[in-house]
Amino acid sequence: MNTAVTLCGIPLDNPVMAASGTFGYGAEFAELYDINCLGSFSFKGTTLAPRFGNPTPRIAESASGMLNAVGLQNPGVHKVIEEELPRMRAFFLKPVMANVSGFALDEYVQTCRLLDSQPQIGWLEVNISCPNVHGGGMSFGTCPQSAAEVTRAVKAVCKKPVIIKLSPNVSDIAAIARACEDAGADGLSLINTLVGMRLDLKTRKPILSNVTGGLSGPAILPVALNMVYRVYRAVRIPVVGMGGISSARDVVEMMLAGATAVQVGAANLVDPYICRDIIKDLPRVMDQYGINSLSDIIGGAHS
Repeated sequence: MNTAVTLCGIPLDNPVMAASGTFGYGAEFAELYDINCLGSFSFKGTTLAPRFGNPTPRIAESASGMLNAVGLQNPGVHKVIEEELPRMRAFFLKPVMANVSGFALDEYVQTCRLLDSQPQIGWLEVNISCPNVHGGGMSFGTCPQSAAEVTRAVKAVCKKPVIIKLSPNVSDIAAIARACEDAGADGLSLINTLVGMRLDLKTRKPILSNVTGGLSGPAILPVALNMVYRVYRAVRIPVVGMGGISSARDVVEMMLAGATAVQVGAANLVDPYICRDIIKDLPRVMDQYGINSLSDIIGGAHS
């Protein structure tokens, strides 16, 4: 069974990646198993300046999922380059995906320029879709013009593949995907979380201090599949599919919809071994459905 795929010219042993925000910088998971079994992972969303994130409570449970409003807590790009990337070299030997967020166009540009020069970075995943912060994040990804503006600016300072992470909280995700492709994006990641909320019946107020948060987990898999399917039909650049993936069957389904690679997010918080176990189970599922090579099934639902 051949599980290898190629994402924006970079070969992966398999299409399974851990999603940003659920895997930190890999160190905690590397203590549990050899994370080099992963295709790669997207490390914690990184901004130009350090961020403490939103006040607590910033996690709420939901049926078949969870809400988070962490708010991009991270040490800032300079600390990531000076401390996290050198530490990562000891336990992860493959190219890693750098997830970048910003609150102004210049912040995206500066952060991407700094990370683009780091040899460990294979791709820059530019997050224009975070629903958990005010004055940035998702605001750049809600219309084709602003999405294209960020894409064009980042591409001007990067030599490595730029993958734009899209929001599902829009009326026409295909139009935004096409705008990013026209502006030079090398690939697209989708979907980020869906905006949601929970209420505390005792206080009669929102559970999250941010009021709303991003819904992730198995509940959003059908939404993610639909959007990956639509975007695959709209563009010619590769798609990284994510949203509710928690099994090898989900991986195959997402690839049939059009994903070249996939990211596993919330499932890591439920079972820290889930990525490893999905990768181990892929050959069995491939054999069950007569799949010899995963690269052959990308977009297979469209033929």
